[in-house]
Amino acid sequence: MPRSLSERAVRSARFSALKRALRAYQPALRQPARHNAGPSLRLKADLTLLLVAAVWGVAFAPQRSAMGHVGPFTFAAARFALGGLALLPIWAWRRREKALVVAPWARTLRGGMALGLLLFGGASLQQIGLIYTTAGKGGFITGLYIVIVPFLLAMVWRERIEWNCWMGAGLATVGLFLLSVQTGLQLAPGDGWVLLGALAWALHVIAVGHLAPGHDPIILALLQYIVCALLSALAALAAEWGTWGNVLDAWPAVLYTGVCSIGLGYTLQVAAQRHTPATHTAIILSLESVFAALAGWLLLGELLTLRMAAGAGLMLMGIVATQVKMRVG
Repeated sequence: MPRSLSERAVRSARFSALKRALRAYQPALRQPARHNAGPSLRLKADLTLLLVAAVWGVAFAPQRSAMGHVGPFTFAAARFALGGLALLPIWAWRRREKALVVAPWARTLRGGMALGLLLFGGASLQQIGLIYTTAGKGGFITGLYIVIVPFLLAMVWRERIEWNCWMGAGLATVGLFLLSVQTGLQLAPGDGWVLLGALAWALHVIAVGHLAPGHDPIILALLQYIVCALLSALAALAAEWGTWGNVLDAWPAVLYTGVCSIGLGYTLQVAAQRHTPATHTAIILSLESVFAALAGWLLLGELLTLRMAAGAGLMLMGIVATQVKMRVG
């Protein structure tokens, strides 16, 4: 037999063996995940969320630059649409390999629509509020979802929140204040809008925590991107008609935030929350502010003070606090 044919046969046999091995794992992949995962799996999920916080934090720099070209709703419509397009090849591959989590389509559709609505509400309310308040104070108020999440879970859903999670949330909140607010904290007209946005972000984290274990993360993420992109496009058509032509001028920011922040970040959040509680998620994702400050310092030459460094340290201590019981247990 010619050597080329022999090598081709070997490669074909190896490929067939790999496909059989992957298919052997498909039943396990299609089973819904649970939050009571083992320490190792939960730690991997928490580290994944740490990566998400880093991706989101770095995105602040291109987001600020994009606002010089397009309005916030136009920018949101473009990047969420691009994030959805980035997921389509992954969805198609998982569908072909029969790797999608089996769940009733109607329930998945309702869940995706709810997540998309909360995503749009959080981003829009935050953007409206930032018109009437400072960026630092807006960032601090938005970050209050760190404590809103465990509070809502305890008071509304009657879930038991471990002491280390309350401690972690408290440390992270104090650290976020030191990191974000550099002057006195005085109420401004936009603070209420930003606080409503923080409530929407908290509900989004809680909703993902409830929906992710029983649904496919790719389908759920894709649906929320589509809903948020459509709602943002409608808002842009109503309020920002004149900025649509400038989207190409902001293409670097749209590309990074669409593919990385949306396509990668929010999808990894959904996947990770299949194995870790919503309270852990809120505290870890709050490190987005730390990575944003570091990116601003490294990329834009922004000031990084000792007070801000102390705040970042307290937030890291808050993350460690959420892991204490898990490590001891």
